Amino acid sequence: MDTAGTPRVLVIGLDPYRVPGPWNPEPAARAIEAGLAKFAEHGVGVASCLFGLDGSDDIGVVLANALRAHPWECVTVGGGLRHSDDQVELLEQIVNLIRRHAPDAAIAFNSSPDTTYEAAARWIG
Repeated sequence: MDTAGTPRVLVIGLDPYRVPGPWNPEPAARAIEAGLAKFAEHGVGVASCLFGLDGSDDIGVVLANALRAHPWECVTVGGGLRHSDDQVELLEQIVNLIRRHAPDAAIAFNSSPDTTYEAAARWIG
């Protein structure tokens, strides 16, 4: 999803439809869309990079391509990647990819999908 012109913020997170387990991804997907809509409301360009944990993505390649796509002011990492001890190595990989491919970008962390804009806004001018 790109909104409000040239993206300045990249939002990295889990694609709720491709996270294994018996759960309903719809509420999470709606929350992500609502969180991204706040960027347009504030006139801030945003792009999202959602990936699955179902093995269908080469996460390093997907993230590197997204990180090189624009000169990002901020990269926001979603809470689904930080709130699970099972994802510690993936979180480390993400932070190091951000440092490598978007070294001038601030790194922000949201607490939930509806706070994604607020997390980025702490770091963008």
